[in-house]
Order: sequence, then C-alpha cells, then structure tokens
Amino acid sequence: MRKHKKIVIKIGTKVITSRDRSLDKDRVKGIVSQVSDIRKAGIDVLIVTSGAIGAGMWLLGMKRRPSELSELQAAAAIGQTHLMQLYSEYFKTEDTLTGQMLLTQDDFDDRKRYLNIKHTIDALLKYNVVPIINENDTVATEEIRCGDNDRLSGLVADIAGCDKLILLTDVDGLMDANGDVISTVCEVNQKILKLGGKSACDLGTGGMATKLASARAASKAGIGCVIANGKVKDILVKIVLLREKIGTMIPGANKKFDAKKRWIAYSSTLRGTVRVDDGARTALVDDNKSLLASGIVASSGEFASGDVISISDKDGRELARGLSNYSSDEVKKLKGLRSADFKRVLGYKAKDEIVHKDNLVIL
Repeated sequence: MRKHKKIVIKIGTKVITSRDRSLDKDRVKGIVSQVSDIRKAGIDVLIVTSGAIGAGMWLLGMKRRPSELSELQAAAAIGQTHLMQLYSEYFKTEDTLTGQMLLTQDDFDDRKRYLNIKHTIDALLKYNVVPIINENDTVATEEIRCGDNDRLSGLVADIAGCDKLILLTDVDGLMDANGDVISTVCEVNQKILKLGGKSACDLGTGGMATKLASARAASKAGIGCVIANGKVKDILVKIVLLREKIGTMIPGANKKFDAKKRWIAYSSTLRGTVRVDDGARTALVDDNKSLLASGIVASSGEFASGDVISISDKDGRELARGLSNYSSDEVKKLKGLRSADFKRVLGYKAKDEIVHKDNLVIL
C-alpha cells in the first residue's frame, strides 16, 4: 500500500444543496474535480458526505423535514441512491472508482466491527478507490439528528490514520463575538464551544457546535482540522495543495493516546457512570492506578462487562473513561468493597479491578 498522507473531507448538506433543496450537481462536480487534483498529488482522500435526507426530501416533494422516523428513513434511502449516483458518475469521468460505506454508532462501539471498518478503508485505498461514507440513516434511530456526520468524520479520520480533517460548511469558519472569523483555535475549550452556539436546521446538517466537538476529538488524536466554506471556489485545492490560511484551523495535539485508548475515549458510546471518592480520584489522575471497587461511591446506567463507562468525581465532574470488567448490577454490589470480598459477595471474581489502568483514559 502506498504510504501517502490521508485526509478526510466532510461535506455538509448545505454545501451541495441548491435553494430548492435539490442536489447542486455543479458543486458536487467541482468537489470531485478538486479531490482528483489532490489525489494526483499523492494524497489519499476519504469523503464523509451529508445530503441523503435532503436529496430524498426533494425527490419526494417534501416541503418540510418530516417528524416521523419512518419517513426520514425513507427519504434517506431514496436520497442516498441519488447522492452516490452523482459521486460515482463524476468520479468515473476522472477514471476513479468510489466505494460506499454506510455506518452507525454501533459499528464503532463493537471493537471487532471497528477494526473491520479500518481494514475495509485500508483495502479501498490500496486499490485507489475513494471511500464515500455516510451515516446509515435508513436503519439508524436516535442517530438521525443534526451533526451526526460531523462526529462521524472525526471518527473516520482517526480510524483511518489521517493527517487532516476538513469540515466544509456554508459559513467561512468559527466567528468571534464581532462576527469576524477566528483563523486559529489552539484549544477547543468551553469558551470556544460557547461561540459555536447550538445546532439547528431542517435538512440534517449540523451547526458549528458539532463541528467544534468533532475538531476537538480529532485534535486530541493528533489530527489537524480546518472548518471552511465549501462554497468558495477551489476551496479544497487552496487548503490542501496551496496551503492557504482559509477558515478556522485547529491544530492536532503533539501528544496523543494510543489507538485503543482513543477508541475508548472518543469512539464508543458511554453505557454508564461510576462516581469515586477523593482517594480514588487521586489514584487515577495522579498515580496512574486502576479503578478499584473500594473507591466507588455510586453508579448509574445499565452496562455489561466490556462496556465503556464514564468515571466521575463525587461532584459529578468526569475524570476518565474505561472498559468495565463488571456489569452495572455487579458494580452496585461491589462498590466500596475490597477485591478480597468479591467472591464472597458474587460467588466468583473475574478481576481485581473494576477498570484496569491499561483500559483507562484520563480526560
């Protein structure tokens, strides 16, 4: 496999949608042309695209985003076919094949399926195919909401080992209180997140808040991110090939977690929470210790052994995330106890730790 740099380009619905909500064929064609130029420079490209639900709504003559889940899924099913047909047609003129991948959060929660995603992406790039990825809205339930593909693009960038994540939207970048574009954000902290506001739309695209959250996760994985206006002419060429400073840039962190711990911290769904006392907090954060039952004061949620859980201090502030060795029912029985008491209480002992330090990420 060629050892080229890789980038993920996330394309928002409003970038490729006309005023009448139909797909803007000229815009899609222009993006494909720019991607082809980037690939000719030896850079692998993955595309995460929105637009399926919007395209389906237009084809069905819907004036408003439907509230019924089944109607959203129907629109997604119809629109996804139309969307992929356009990408495939325009990439074919560039002598390039495309490969469709439809994913849900469940695919990232399961470690085996998570690795299968990586292997599939690697194989597609090996054969010079452009992966085109979208949320599988035809089967998703709670996943159908504004901003899914912003988060998905960050997950894809991490799992594929990309160098850069480009989030194309319909604004010029993150704006400050005066309406001016912030060119560089060194850290996506709470102050920056407040500038993003809330996400709200009728076609399925996310707002700035979801893009900042995605950029923060990508940055912690060592991936640089750019939020830019996808309607600007040759925007991708300017960012990637000409290296112009356009939009808002969030640099990747120099220090990052290993792949498994990034999966625990950012890719998986949290199934529950445990609260710990001050002694356990010190052991976890300062001393790099495992989480023992003796330090747990409370737990909530329903989780099984092997699920990812959140670990908070006694005031509810999240400290860490990790893979639990015990279920929620077992943890409720074991909290506050020493590991020597596990067998007496449960009749067995799987592990001494509730979360081993090798499966623990301090946040």
